[in-house]
Amino acid sequence: MREGRDLTGTHLGCEHGVCGACTILVDDMPVRSCITYAVACDGAEVVTIEGLDDDEITRELREAFKREHALQCGYCTPGMLVSARDLVVRSVDADEHDIRVAMSGNLCRCTGYVGIIKAIRSVIAARRGRDIAAVAGGGPQYCGSRRVRSRQRRT
Repeated sequence: MREGRDLTGTHLGCEHGVCGACTILVDDMPVRSCITYAVACDGAEVVTIEGLDDDEITRELREAFKREHALQCGYCTPGMLVSARDLVVRSVDADEHDIRVAMSGNLCRCTGYVGIIKAIRSVIAARRGRDIAAVAGGGPQYCGSRRVRSRQRRT
């Protein structure tokens, strides 16, 4: 993607799916591009951070990241924004713990996460305050050509 398509927003980090710097959307689901086989994306919609330039939620997140000082070097930011967008879309109401757990797959060496958490929380609260509901059902059931397990909690 970076060299062939000049989509340089997706960063290569750990190459093991741990750091989240390479997070992209495949059929509206965040995935680590470094461990996703290209054949698994056959027939899927693949969106990088560049594809979210005009996205309302991503725009709100970028503003909140700036306002809350959630940016420093910027290396993790594209993956953070993609993962945060998914959380904003799917979370009815998230407290600090929920956000920390949801974002735990995205590592940042600069900010200490306080601004990131505040930014995400503020966007969720603002959207719910404007009566923009979370996506019912918690996400897609298909990712490319493969079935995705349900995200429902079992009690």
